[in-house]
Amino acid sequence: MEYTVITGASSGIGYETALAFAARGKNLILAARRLDKLLELKSTIQSIDPDVNVIVHTSDLSVKDQAYTLYNNLKEYQIETWINNAGLGEASLVTEQNLNKVETMLRVNIESLTILSTLFVRDYADVEGTQLINVSSALGYAIAVGSVAYSASKYYVSAFTEGLAKELELKGAKLKAKVLAPAITETEFVKKSIDAEEFDYKANMPQYHTAKQMAGFMVDLYDSNAVVGIVDQNYDFNLRPQIYPIISEF
Repeated sequence: MEYTVITGASSGIGYETALAFAARGKNLILAARRLDKLLELKSTIQSIDPDVNVIVHTSDLSVKDQAYTLYNNLKEYQIETWINNAGLGEASLVTEQNLNKVETMLRVNIESLTILSTLFVRDYADVEGTQLINVSSALGYAIAVGSVAYSASKYYVSAFTEGLAKELELKGAKLKAKVLAPAITETEFVKKSIDAEEFDYKANMPQYHTAKQMAGFMVDLYDSNAVVGIVDQNYDFNLRPQIYPIISEF
């Protein structure tokens, strides 16, 4: 039995991606900090299709050791796709940013993502049909003043994953590495980034996608041979080859 792993599955893009993959009959391993939300999602999925096997794991990926623990706890399962969706934001000028919050963001967006990607690729590089999808951002390809640290963390995700995709290609590996780069999406993300109790997308954002739309784009990327699935400035979704220039040292 094969599984799709989704981190940050308790809400937003991760939550809707779980529903989208379940609709295809994919068995799921869902990870997030909030057990109640994971159990709610599991119940929803199994009420729709009781044949889909759903396993939940609580994990706080702002703690490096928990990234290792999560992966090691999943060693007994055969994994087809690993989706590193968990991520945090920070919306403030560098001179005003909360460094504790930034440190936490970097641990989730960069450190744990790198650990989980590396462990998965080591074990599954030569397994047919496997994919690693890392969720970056359109701001991983364009710097946003007022969110510089966040942009930089997503530049890392994009560059790391695109570089990994090229390494796998040069090695003739069977696993494919891909980047999903959303623009503004209606989730809890902005609210947490600006430390607000609520955020009204319709009132404040001229354009955005819903989490369900982004999950649809995730599936499109999964189905494609593209390396990057990115939302452009017109809020159109594009499947593209690698964007960053690649220098091969092989």
